[in-house]
Amino acid sequence: MRTVSEIMTHEVVTVTPKDNVYEVAVKMKQHDTGFIPVVEEGSDRLIGVITDRDLVVRGIAEKRPNSTAVENVMTTGIRTASLDTSVDEAAELMADQQIRRLPVTDGERLIGIVSIGDLATRNIYADNAGEALSQISEQIH
Repeated sequence: MRTVSEIMTHEVVTVTPKDNVYEVAVKMKQHDTGFIPVVEEGSDRLIGVITDRDLVVRGIAEKRPNSTAVENVMTTGIRTASLDTSVDEAAELMADQQIRRLPVTDGERLIGIVSIGDLATRNIYADNAGEALSQISEQIH
């Protein structure tokens, strides 16, 4: 049984709750991502995530200024995987939660991210990724 530790991305760009949404948008552009984990300042303790959708729905649509703190627009209460979570379990969790990226933690400490792309780029997981993405897409539409 393969685990997320074998396919996850280890290098993760993060922000803190006190960073502002403009800085987040710049980081998203620089790193070509729409998802950034939010960690407690001075540690790797995961406390939430911020997505491009969070910036639009909770930021721009609510007419918040660029200086708004991440903590005012981030998503909390997110699901995570551990190093020993199987790839099948991760794909199922992603489908159930309608998410494309899943933080990987050791306790509360962020250690990586597994994405639909990580699943899809490993040929033996193509079915898992396709099924998860198909379930996500069906539930969104």
